[in-house]
Amino acid sequence: MEKYENAIKIMTERFAKDNVIAIATVEYGKPHNRMVDAYYHDGSFYTVTFGLSNKMRQIATNPDVAVCAVDWFTGYGLGENLGHVLAECNAEIMGMVRKAFAAWYDGGHMDESNVNTCLLRIKLTNGLLIDHETKYGEQYYKVDFTNKTA
Repeated sequence: MEKYENAIKIMTERFAKDNVIAIATVEYGKPHNRMVDAYYHDGSFYTVTFGLSNKMRQIATNPDVAVCAVDWFTGYGLGENLGHVLAECNAEIMGMVRKAFAAWYDGGHMDESNVNTCLLRIKLTNGLLIDHETKYGEQYYKVDFTNKTA
């Protein structure tokens, strides 16, 4: 369990702030990849996006996604549209997301009044985290977010 806990510490240290990650979806047997600003919290990446975008349409059809972060993490998860960013059920996580994205979020990039502005959660299932510093004694963490093992 200690190795998993250390992996989560690193994930939180690296990604519980504004990060750019790649999200890959599949449509008609072909991969589609795009970069998004994301915030990590409790085993999931969160991003604010347009609910009618190609990525959200693709996730609605097939929620399996792959993610890749420049800061040495790659993994898989399930994408889920959590609904409008102003929905009461999203208040807590949106507070964290707005704070993380504060440098640009309110500068005309997001229209929270639009009912199609939604919160996308990518609930991670597994991934590979690399720590070249071996901060907690390991260099590679094969993380199973579902069973909480590494």
